Amino acid sequence: MTTETKHAPLSSVAASPLANPRATRAALECHGLVAKHRLGQNFLVDDSVVRRILQLAELSKADTVLEVGPGMGTLTCALLPRAEKVIAVEADHTLEAVLAETCAQASDHLEILWGDALKVLPTGLGEAQPTQLVSNLPYQVAATLILKVLSELPSIKRVVVMVQAEVADRIAAVPGNKNYGAYTAKLGLYAEVTGRFEVSHACFMPAPHVESAVVRIDRRPLKQGCDPVFVSQVIDAAFAQRRKTIRNSMAASGFDKTALDTAFKQANIQATCRAEMLAVEDFIQLARALES
Repeated sequence: MTTETKHAPLSSVAASPLANPRATRAALECHGLVAKHRLGQNFLVDDSVVRRILQLAELSKADTVLEVGPGMGTLTCALLPRAEKVIAVEADHTLEAVLAETCAQASDHLEILWGDALKVLPTGLGEAQPTQLVSNLPYQVAATLILKVLSELPSIKRVVVMVQAEVADRIAAVPGNKNYGAYTAKLGLYAEVTGRFEVSHACFMPAPHVESAVVRIDRRPLKQGCDPVFVSQVIDAAFAQRRKTIRNSMAASGFDKTALDTAFKQANIQATCRAEMLAVEDFIQLARALES
C-alpha cells in the first residue's frame, strides 16, 4: 500500500471556482444558507486539495463519476469537465438552487439524485453504471457507504474519497495493527488502498473538530471461489469478541467447535490466534474450509 502518493506539479489555474473561502461564503450568503452540522456539512475551501483529489482519481472522459454529498458543488465543478457524466447524490434539498447555479455550465451531463445515499444506492441509479466514486463524504456515513458501494456496485473500479483521518486509518490498516478490524478485512475482499494524503481541518469552512484524509481505493478481482457474503459472516464472527481467541469468538457466534477445528487445520490457522492477526486471504481460506 502507498501511504503518500507523489504528484505532478500543481497548476496555478483553479480546479474549482468555489474552492476558496470568499466564493463559498458568497454563494451561501446569496442563497441564505449556512452549513448544517447534522448533515456533516463542512465545505472544502482549499483548491490545492481539489486538485490532488483529481490527480488521485485519474479521470478520463469515459468515466461516469458517482459523487455523494456534493454540497454546493465545490468538487462537482471540478469533476464535470473531466468525466463523461457525474451522478451526484445529495440529502439536503435546500442546496438545489445553489447546485443549479454553480453547475449551470455543465448541467447537461450532471444528474442529481435527492435523498439519503444509503437508501438511494444502488437501486436509484437505474441502469447507470458509474465507474468511480469521488467524493468529500459526509463523515457520519463514510465507512458504511464505501463498503456498500464496493460490495453492491461492481461497476465502480476506483474510490477516491475524503474521510475522517481515523476512518482512513481503519481503511488502510494491516493485520496486527490496532486499527485493523472486521471492517478493514471485509473491505479487503473487494479492494486495496493505493494512495492517501492528509487534509488539515483548516481547509474547510466551518473547520471541523477532526483531521481528514483522502484515500484512493482500487478494486481488485474477487478470489476464485470466494463467496463474499459468507466470508463477511466469518469475519464478523471472528472479530465479535476481539479479546478471545478466534476459535472461542467464532464458537460464541454459533459456529460448531468441531467444524472449526477441522477448518482451522485445513486452512493452516492456529485456533489460539486472535482475529486481528489474520489477513484477508486467511479469512477466505477459512471460509472455504468451513463450506467444504
